[in-house]
Amino acid sequence: MKQAGFPLGILLLFWVSYVTDFSLILLIKGAALSGTDTYQSLVNRTFGFPGYLLLSVLQFLYPFIAMISYNIITGDTLSKVFQRIPGVDPENLLIGRHLIIVLSTVVFTLPLSLYRDIAKLGKISLISTVLTTLILGIVVARGVSLGPHIPKTEDAWIFAKPNAVQAVGVMSFAFICHHNCFLVYGSLEEPTVAKWSHIIHVSTLISVFISILFATCGYLTFTGYTQGDLFENYCRNDDLVTFGRFCYGVTVILTYPIECFVTREVIANVFFGGNLSSVCHIIVTVVIITVATLVSLLIDCLGIVLELNGVLCAAPLIFIIPSACYLKLSEEPRTHSDKIMSCVMLPIGAVVMAVGFVMAVTSPQDCSHGQEMFYCSPDNFSLTNISISHFQLTTQLSILNDSEIQVIQPGKSQLVLLWSHTVQHTSP
Repeated sequence: MKQAGFPLGILLLFWVSYVTDFSLILLIKGAALSGTDTYQSLVNRTFGFPGYLLLSVLQFLYPFIAMISYNIITGDTLSKVFQRIPGVDPENLLIGRHLIIVLSTVVFTLPLSLYRDIAKLGKISLISTVLTTLILGIVVARGVSLGPHIPKTEDAWIFAKPNAVQAVGVMSFAFICHHNCFLVYGSLEEPTVAKWSHIIHVSTLISVFISILFATCGYLTFTGYTQGDLFENYCRNDDLVTFGRFCYGVTVILTYPIECFVTREVIANVFFGGNLSSVCHIIVTVVIITVATLVSLLIDCLGIVLELNGVLCAAPLIFIIPSACYLKLSEEPRTHSDKIMSCVMLPIGAVVMAVGFVMAVTSPQDCSHGQEMFYCSPDNFSLTNISISHFQLTTQLSILNDSEIQVIQPGKSQLVLLWSHTVQHTSP
């Protein structure tokens, strides 16, 4: 929303979700036409070995970069959670993002990623869905309680902004699941195009609803101050948001193995003929996760990772390749709706790739990683915004004990507040 402009951003979000829905079904239709059962074999049958190699690179890079972004999120969110534990020094290296990334990898994501059957992650996906609902509720609640107290930027309500193409890249990153759609399709009890279409329609509808709520509540709260990682915008001493950060970190940790499954499958198909022995399975998994972890320790700004992965990997996987495969395989007339839509998606995908990459490099997102936002500072205290709200009761900047007098100096005047009960208050 910040990159595209709020009104245009909403429209683009609906459009990207529609294209995602269409192209996911198009892939399975293409597989039915070619008699293949994987994304790579579909492209190999359609465009030969060069197409197969190109897809393999993209299909490896997208989930691999996603793994890096998940590590960044885990380090950012959980480090702030542990800082809220009473008696813990915020500067303690044991709760630093680097150690948290390493520990979460060794204890959680690596063991989960060693599974060979993706269907075993079904219960984990259910947990992630429940936690996502809780996180959404927290973001909505804070939009109501915190939003009115944060000043809006001058360009907050502009219809469109120059970085709209970058926004499409981020949205593509959010919606893409093409790289593992054949794994999911193959896990269905009775895989058919009709059943797959129904599942995709329902899943996309739920996803766009959740995305609209997240994007709208997040942007309306912070407008031009919005960070690539939304939880970077909230004050560290907000206990409700701290719980949200914990849920967010757990959700990301549980999502990580699905991306690892895809990267490992690509390597298995390209270098091992599609089959990995037990020893090779473990070695390949450990190597992939180790490299992803090392890279995530060196990068701490999420926005640029999302943009580049979106425009370089997600755009061709969503817009270009499914359309190109279907256009070459289908014998339907040119006026058929699927062919018309495919012809529209191809050039749009190329533009998003080229322009999005240039803009992501030349005009990267601002990143205030690890820094408190200005509105969290006591120096920005404003008497005009004092109210006893839920936000103020859960975000502690100072505590007034029984019969304690605190002097607040707004500008040149003084106001003495005397409260007989313990009250927590904060600067909006």
